[in-house]
Amino acid sequence: MRDDICTIPVSEVFEKTDGCPICRMRDTIEERMIDYILGDAMMEPDVRIETNKVGFCEYHYGKMMSRRGRLQLALMLQTHINEINDSIFKKKLFNSASKKEANAKKVSESCFICSKIEWGLSRMIDTVYRCYENERDFRDMFNNQEMFCLPHYERLLGGASKKNMHSHGSEFAENLNRITADYSKNLYADLSKYCTMYDYRSKENSDWGNSRNAVERAVAFLNGRTYDEE
Repeated sequence: MRDDICTIPVSEVFEKTDGCPICRMRDTIEERMIDYILGDAMMEPDVRIETNKVGFCEYHYGKMMSRRGRLQLALMLQTHINEINDSIFKKKLFNSASKKEANAKKVSESCFICSKIEWGLSRMIDTVYRCYENERDFRDMFNNQEMFCLPHYERLLGGASKKNMHSHGSEFAENLNRITADYSKNLYADLSKYCTMYDYRSKENSDWGNSRNAVERAVAFLNGRTYDEE
C-alpha cells in the first residue's frame, strides 16, 4: 500500500475553521482508506494478507456496508472468515481453548482501517508541532481555530513537550487551552438555552439562537464524532 494514502497537507486542514481540525484530518484519512479498501486494495496481496488476519471494527464495517462495493467487501470477508476458520476453529494438536480464545480476542479487538488512521494521524500531528514551531502563518491559522474536540485537545496537549516544541510549546498549549475552554463555555451556554426552550415558563421560546444543534455539537465535542441532526 502506498504510504501517501494516509497523509494530507496539514496546512490545508487548518485553512478551514469549522469544527475540530484534527477530526477533519482523521475523517479525510478514513474516507481515503474506505475508498481504498473497496477499490485498489483488492489487487494488493500484502493488504489482503493483513485484512485476512485482523479484519475491521464494528464502526468501519458499518461505514463499508453503507457504500457501494458489496462484492469487494464480500471477497475480503470470504478470505477473512477462512483465516478465522483456520486459526480458531480448525482442529490442531496445540490449539487449546485458551489459544482459541486469544486468537478470537485478537481478531475482535483489531481493525485494519483504525490502525492505518492512527498511523497517518500520528505523523500528521507531529507535523502540526513542527509547523507551529517553524511557521508563523501556521501559528496564526492554529490560533484562529473555532474549536478542538476534547479527545484531540488531550492528545495535542500531551504531545506539546520540549522534545516536540522547543520554542513555542507554552504558546501552543496556552492557545489550545484558550480555544477549547472558550468553546466549552459557549457550548454550556447553548445547552442551557436549549434546555430552557423546553420550559413552558420561558418567555424566550421563539428564539433558539445558537442552541438548536447544541446537543449534536456537545456530543461531537466530547467524543470527536459528528452526528447528523434530526
